[in-house]
Amino acid sequence: MLDVGGGTGVHAEWLARDGHTVHLLDLVPAHVEAASVLPGVTAQIGDARDLPVPDASSDVVLMLGPLYHLTDPDDRARALTEARRVLRPGGLLAAAGISRYLSAMETGTDGRLDEDLLPSVEAVIATGRYDGHVGFTTTHWHTADELRAEIRAAGYADIEVYGVEGPTWPALDVAGLAEFPTRVPAALHCARLVEQDPLLINASAHLLAIAKS
Repeated sequence: MLDVGGGTGVHAEWLARDGHTVHLLDLVPAHVEAASVLPGVTAQIGDARDLPVPDASSDVVLMLGPLYHLTDPDDRARALTEARRVLRPGGLLAAAGISRYLSAMETGTDGRLDEDLLPSVEAVIATGRYDGHVGFTTTHWHTADELRAEIRAAGYADIEVYGVEGPTWPALDVAGLAEFPTRVPAALHCARLVEQDPLLINASAHLLAIAKS
C-alpha cells in the first residue's frame, strides 16, 4: 500500500498493524521522520505529482490529502495519473476530498454565518476555491461529481464516491463531546443511509472516492 501525503502516519499505522505493507510519502520532512518509526511502515519524502515509485508496484494507493491541497486542477490531474501509473492492473485508489458545502453547514449550524462571511461561503460553493474563512489553509473543495469526473479523466474505472460523515455531523459538533456517545449512533445511521444519495452526498464534510486502475 502506498500512502501518498500520509502525514505522520495516522492511517499507515493501523493499516500496518492489520498486516499490510505500507510505504508512506509526504512533502514534510518532520512527518516522514515521525512515520518512519512506526512498526511496519517505511517512509520517504515525495511529491504526489512525481511519485518516486516504480510503475505497477502498488496494490493500493491512498490519497487522503493531496487532492484538496493541490489547488491547480492540472496538478490534481497529474497526481491522479501518477497514482494510476504506480498501481498494478486492477489496483485500488482511495482518494479524499473536502465538500464545498462544509463551511456553509458548519457556520449555518453554529451561528457564525453572517453577512460578513457570506461572500466567502458563496465563493467556495461556486468555485471550490477555499480562502481559509473557517480556519483551514487555502485548499480546493470538491463536489462529488467533480471528484468523480477528475478521477474518471485520469483513466480509472468502477468509481464510487461516498459522503463520509453524512448530513448530521454539524449537529454533533454543536452538541459537544458530552452528548457525543448518545447522538453518534443516529448520526452514523444517517450517514450510511445517504452516503451515495446524489441529493445529500455533498452535505458531508468529506468525500471519499474508490476506484480501480
